[in-house]
Amino acid sequence: MNAREMGFLMLTSQLGDPERKPLTVAQFRDLSVNVSHMKVDIADRELTEKDLLKLGYNGEMAARILDLLEDQDLLKRYLKQGARKHCFPLTRISSGYPQTLQSRLGLEAPNLWFMGDVTLLDTPAVSLVGSRDLREENREFARKVGCQAALQGYTLISGNARGADREAQESCLEHGGKVISVVADGLSSQQPEKNVLYLSEDGFDLHFSTVRALSRNRVIHALPTFGVFVAQSSLKTGGTWSGTEKNLKKGWSPVYCFEDGSAAQIALCAYGAKAVTLGDLTDFYKLHTKTPSLF
Repeated sequence: MNAREMGFLMLTSQLGDPERKPLTVAQFRDLSVNVSHMKVDIADRELTEKDLLKLGYNGEMAARILDLLEDQDLLKRYLKQGARKHCFPLTRISSGYPQTLQSRLGLEAPNLWFMGDVTLLDTPAVSLVGSRDLREENREFARKVGCQAALQGYTLISGNARGADREAQESCLEHGGKVISVVADGLSSQQPEKNVLYLSEDGFDLHFSTVRALSRNRVIHALPTFGVFVAQSSLKTGGTWSGTEKNLKKGWSPVYCFEDGSAAQIALCAYGAKAVTLGDLTDFYKLHTKTPSLF
C-alpha cells in the first residue's frame, strides 16, 4: 500500500476507533478537488499546514486534517487486524478498484474492504435488489435472476439481506455461479465462501446501521457492468425504492423491474426502468434497449 492510499484511509476511516472523527464524504471530496488544483505538485511529499491555509482552510480544520494524517501507527495496526481476518482495503486510487464505481461515482466513490476473490470485480456482472418480505411470484423472479446470472456467465451483485438478496445469491451459487455480496454489517463477521466476494464500505469491523445499509445501495447500483434487476419494491419508501430512484436519476445502470403490476413497479417504469417478465430473463443481452427516463 502506497502513501496516497494510506492517506485516503487515514482521512476517511475510523480505523477501529469509534471516537475517531474522519472527514465526511463531502469534506474529503472538497479536499481532493482543492489539492488537485494546487499549483505546486505534492505527489511526492506530505501536505503541510501552509498548503492547507493556502487552500482556504482555517487553522482548526487544517490541524484536524494533519492530525488525521498522523495516525500511521493506528492504520498499520488496523491493517494487520484486517489481514488476520482475511479483510483487505481497496481505495479508489488502488490498482484493481472497479472502474465502473470510479467512473459513475467519481470523487464520491467509497473506499472498499473485501474478503474473498477480488478478481470477481473484473467480471461481467448484474445486480439484484428487492424487498425483504417477498410475494411468492417476486421470490421466484429473484431466484431466476440468480440462476440465469450463473448460466449466462454473469457475476451476481446483491446486498446479502434477508429476502430478495439472499434468494438470488443462493440460487446463483446453487447453479455454479459467482456472487459479490455488498454487506451492511461487519465484513469480518462473514464466513469465507467459495465463489463469493464480500465487500464493505469504510472498514471491516463496522456494525450494521440503517445509514450503512442505505449507503451501500449506491455501490450495488453503480458496480454492475450490465444493469440492475428489481425483484420487488415498496412505493416511495424503503432502501430498494430510494436506491433505485437515485440510480434512475443519476443514470448509473439500466434498471429492469419485475412486471408484477404493483404501484412501485409502475412508478419506477415511469421514471425510466424497463418492465420484464420471467420469460425475459432467458437472455439478459436482449434486454438492452434504451428506455427514455423521466429524469
